[in-house]
Amino acid sequence: MIYHLMAFVAGFVLDLFLGDPINWPHPIRWIGSLIGFTTRELLDRADRSLDTDSIHKRKRLYGLFLVIIVITISGGISFLLLFSAYTINTLLGVIIEAIMTYYCLASKSLYSESMKVFHALKNEGLDSGRRAVSMIVGRDTVNLDQNGVIKAAVETVAENTSDGVIAPMIYLAIGGPVLGFIYKAINTMDSMVGYKNDKYMDFGRIAAKLDDIANFIPARISALLMIISCLFLGSHYSFFSAIRIYARDRYNHSSPNSAHTESVCAGALGLRLAGPASYFGKTINKPFIGDNIRTIQLDDIKRANVLMFATAFLCQIICILILLLAI
Repeated sequence: MIYHLMAFVAGFVLDLFLGDPINWPHPIRWIGSLIGFTTRELLDRADRSLDTDSIHKRKRLYGLFLVIIVITISGGISFLLLFSAYTINTLLGVIIEAIMTYYCLASKSLYSESMKVFHALKNEGLDSGRRAVSMIVGRDTVNLDQNGVIKAAVETVAENTSDGVIAPMIYLAIGGPVLGFIYKAINTMDSMVGYKNDKYMDFGRIAAKLDDIANFIPARISALLMIISCLFLGSHYSFFSAIRIYARDRYNHSSPNSAHTESVCAGALGLRLAGPASYFGKTINKPFIGDNIRTIQLDDIKRANVLMFATAFLCQIICILILLLAI
């Protein structure tokens, strides 16, 4: 357990300093490639049926196959790598576990990508800001005004505080990199095939539901930690407003989990987030989250990141204390 704790802390520190250098190999991208390849092969098989009902059934079945294949390979390779490293040498095991832990976390990369939007808007103008934010959101960005670009960046930081930072941290603390990579595999599958369109409605259903289940408790823990963090961050963050908006708007999203951290962020910063957005040329009328107390500002991207890092540090401290008690 002490080695697991050492690797857990070291992995978090590595993520804070290194992030996700674009030219470095990354296991999550490999998992994404596995999902992409498996999806193409399975969907091609499903589409060979001429009967519509049969296609729907096959897609649901093959969607289950996708989940089984990806989780088995991701978890299996993680286990073999970690087991082999600790069998060879304890120090090697700690190093490998720390690196694997680092690869599961995304606080620095979330900060870096969102701050690209900040600097693009500040130094290069709206068109550059639109291009920067298009790299981190799924919505159409070509017609966003400056406030819309800022809001999209803030929402991304708020939402991904849970599934990019806190949720993997919790799973890493509980089950090490094996459970961490299984979670990341589930989350990546949802981001790639969990769409409600003709292509993925049936095929991605199980992956999407599994992601909802995997994030159910972490999303609520993330929101609680984010609310507590407001107590330590100064006048730009309202603890009581965060509680109020969370209680009111935490379910203002089609996902059962996504609005939890977003509602806390909206309340803490006094912003109105979410609302109608365009996806693939079609406007989706999503409910608003938060109150329109003030106009959103460029510095709100920074403020959302400060809230994210404070939440991450608080979660890390709590996980360390729990692991120490387990030793």
